[in-house]
Amino acid sequence: MAEHDLLLRDATLIDGTGAPRRRADVAIRGCTIAEVGSLDPARAARAVELNGLALAPGFIDVHTHDDRLLLADPSMAPKLSQGVTTVVTGNCGISLAPLGMHEPVPPLNLVANGPAQRFDSFRAYFAALEASPPAVNCAALVGHTTLRVVHVQALDRPATAAEIAAMQAGVAEALEAGAIGLSTGTYYAPASAATADEVRRVAEPLRGTKALIASHIRDEGERVLESMTEAMQIAAALGVRQVLSHHKVIGRANFGRSRETLALLDEARRGADLCLDCYPYTASSTVLRKDAAAQAQRVLIAWSQARPQAAGRYLDQLAADEGVAVEALIDALQPAGAIYFSMDEADVERILAHPETMIGSDGLPHDAFPHPRLWGAFPRVLGHYARTRGLFSLEQAVHKMTGLPADRFRLPQRGRIAPGMHADLVVFDPARIADAATYAQPTTPAGGIDAVYVNGTLAWHQGRGTGARCGQLIRRAH
Repeated sequence: MAEHDLLLRDATLIDGTGAPRRRADVAIRGCTIAEVGSLDPARAARAVELNGLALAPGFIDVHTHDDRLLLADPSMAPKLSQGVTTVVTGNCGISLAPLGMHEPVPPLNLVANGPAQRFDSFRAYFAALEASPPAVNCAALVGHTTLRVVHVQALDRPATAAEIAAMQAGVAEALEAGAIGLSTGTYYAPASAATADEVRRVAEPLRGTKALIASHIRDEGERVLESMTEAMQIAAALGVRQVLSHHKVIGRANFGRSRETLALLDEARRGADLCLDCYPYTASSTVLRKDAAAQAQRVLIAWSQARPQAAGRYLDQLAADEGVAVEALIDALQPAGAIYFSMDEADVERILAHPETMIGSDGLPHDAFPHPRLWGAFPRVLGHYARTRGLFSLEQAVHKMTGLPADRFRLPQRGRIAPGMHADLVVFDPARIADAATYAQPTTPAGGIDAVYVNGTLAWHQGRGTGARCGQLIRRAH
């Protein structure tokens, strides 16, 4: 009987630690990596010759809104196609559970739509994921905004003591079920009235645990430093690890201010366990808002419930064609989502290059006309920013997608290629890997990805999914 189920032979190994690449074989037994080195193919039931292609840990998308997609489309093609084997859901204060049948006011409508896939608790949500596994692994955050919608009677004011207690109980339930932390999104209307004290008190169950807080700060424009400070003070008061979500500076008046924000981050890191994530584009995407549109160079409509045919049109051009003011058109399109061209490329590169920056797509999978980051974020980092721009080495780029997030999010046995680790692996061609999704064709799969293994099973091969559903739920270690 063969010792190993599969042997991946003659790989250029990029192991997720940032160490220099090397040639090696990797043996898989069941769901785990059994051996790494120069191995005898006779010891394996099957061998696959990689002929020097890169073999890396499966990429970890630390910033997703895939909460419902995991159940609605468990093939997870947007992620598998770019080498992602693990997603972190529940970001920006927005989590599917424990919303239940409460009204999914914006921005909760980005993940919740209709009566399907609704859950009153994280225990129920996790049970559904385990009963019908998706093609990728997942870990989940509980959203402060979701808890506010469930427990706060009037969202335009701070929560009362009783409402805070109810939200604390919701956080505790999620953590007990296995959520890895809490996310906030005070930028959005349902949570903008929450004070820093409210957020800190709601997050109190995180204290003394291995859970973290992921913070979508209140403002990423003029008040970005003030907003970062507020979020960092909350985490410091709780003594918990923190991720600053999709870090950026927006609006032409703020171009270049990433120097200030990263200096503030580095200063805070002297006394805090703090990191950040970033997507590799100069455009953001979220619900359609007048204030966001006003500070963007241009706005592309991603979806509109009132006027579905507007998806894929530029807001200014559509307004001109119809002879209406942009502000009036925004009102007519609601509820709606948009892509905002509002960042400077130099800031994006500076943030991406920071050693504590992880990669997150922040893709919105249910948009009619999504931002191309949903299908292209990770190959874009490897192709455009590592290979073409030389912003960092291929080894460093892979580390930002694998070992770094596995460490910061405490995802056990993930993010590295070593014996005993889960066999989440991606095979790609470093010379060809590139994003193909564009703002005009946003759902085009990336090139250069040869194969993706999830927990030892081939899930994506030569441009298509295999139908395997071997993803695992990653619960917080107590």
